[in-house]
Amino acid sequence: MAHALGLSGATLIPWSIYQHKFGGLPPVNVDYPGMAAGHYLRDHPIHHKPVTEHQCDILILGSGAAALTAAWQLKKQGKIGFVMLEGPEPNGNNAGGYDRELSFPTGAHYLSLPSEQSSHVRELLSDLGILKQNMDQARPAYDERLLTNAPEGRLLYQGQWLSDLLPAQDQDSIRFFKLVHQLGRSTGQDKQPLFAIPVALSSQDAQWRQLDQLTFRQWLDQNDYHSATLRWYLNYCCRDDYGQGIDQVSAWAGLHYFASRVQSQAEHASYLVWPDGLAGLSNKIRAYINFQGTNIQEFQSQPIPQAMAGFATKIIEHPDYVEVWTASYYGQQIHTACFKARQVICAMPLYMAARLVENIQQYGFDPSQHLPAYAPWLVSNFTLKQYPEELKNEPLAWDNVVYEGKGLGYVVATHQWIRVAKPPRTVFTAYTALDFDKPDKIRYWLRHASKKELLEKASDDLLQVYGKRFWQCVEHVNITVRGHAMATPLPRRFENTGLLALQQHHSRLLFAHADLSGYSIFEEAAWWGYQAAKHIIKQDLG
Repeated sequence: MAHALGLSGATLIPWSIYQHKFGGLPPVNVDYPGMAAGHYLRDHPIHHKPVTEHQCDILILGSGAAALTAAWQLKKQGKIGFVMLEGPEPNGNNAGGYDRELSFPTGAHYLSLPSEQSSHVRELLSDLGILKQNMDQARPAYDERLLTNAPEGRLLYQGQWLSDLLPAQDQDSIRFFKLVHQLGRSTGQDKQPLFAIPVALSSQDAQWRQLDQLTFRQWLDQNDYHSATLRWYLNYCCRDDYGQGIDQVSAWAGLHYFASRVQSQAEHASYLVWPDGLAGLSNKIRAYINFQGTNIQEFQSQPIPQAMAGFATKIIEHPDYVEVWTASYYGQQIHTACFKARQVICAMPLYMAARLVENIQQYGFDPSQHLPAYAPWLVSNFTLKQYPEELKNEPLAWDNVVYEGKGLGYVVATHQWIRVAKPPRTVFTAYTALDFDKPDKIRYWLRHASKKELLEKASDDLLQVYGKRFWQCVEHVNITVRGHAMATPLPRRFENTGLLALQQHHSRLLFAHADLSGYSIFEEAAWWGYQAAKHIIKQDLG
């Protein structure tokens, strides 16, 4: 590759040379979240109702952004008799990892500053003490410790680091971002913003919804945006937020990425970040709710928020209650139980809900037609015993990206640490959107790939930056495989009547997940959790 030169001036070197030079692989751990639970459901179909039975008021299935937002809002409004069944992975795609003094993300790593339309997220951040004041204004005041420190980002381009991820300000890029700023301040005929977060608050104006019929690349072609550096940047941004590039995502989604956030950026930072990514925010929500930990075997219905390990195996709605069959691990044993809840919030990905909800077609959702497309990812944490030498002593940024890199760059877990000297150890988290083939084929490859093959994918950008010397700094590597990491907004998403049906559905079983929006960011997941909690509260009041 033309831009594959790092500090050492070396191009990528065959794996056999690394093995000879450094004695084989660094210690590598590979985690497949949810795989054990998924294999249990696949290999042990449940035909008989569990013997143990429990009663509860509200049962939340899942522990990701939608589930935690619903729990926060229920607690805030005085509805405390709820139980959260954690699911296969506590915090879901917002999970994190820990290694002595270090913490790092194993899922999502930042929260963009929420727009004015994302009032539900601003309300949450205010309750958590993260948003300090001016919640209703265009640019609220946030806890400065959580805003990204400078330098926020950098791009390795033609052998040098640039402070802007867009390599060149040419006529195409100037024209594109002029349009983006115009769209970000415009409304449709229904007086709604053309592009809003959450998507549900965006304009329904048919003129703009027609963009959903095209891929982003087709729209760029039609509008004469041919700059190679602009196209690379737009492709990178789509891969970063949607898991697929401009050839796959819709033109509406491509423009939404930029236009929806025009008015929400602070003067000196764009993101709220934690060393362990959104696990830090998730744990802050958990502290606000003050869950009591329990387990299925010892569960007792109480008027307090409770959280327990385990996952649903079947969901059946009855006229007077929702029946949820559950399973949890106790050592090598599986314990099963049945919960009967007055209300259930199904805050799990739709590909899981489609398997667990009995006759999900009755809710207007046909899995054979309506499931969103899911993008596979690797989230790889390289624990370093020392920092690699930087090109011309350029300072590390929080986000470090390689032009035309196969991955999405890497973030530095200790970037927010304010100290006189760097900590002796750190973690570089490399994000890789696996879009080199069709998602189903990539998921098959992931199931069979060796540690060596996964590590080669995970380390590609880092080796372009630092060359072979990088391995001398590596203590060990933890790779998290997310085969269904995020929903991707392909063209004709707004024609998906199944998603619309679940968005509008209200019964004892409520659906709440970012999948309902057709793409996966915290604000979208939180929106549906917030809506589910509001529906329960409103129903109980009236």
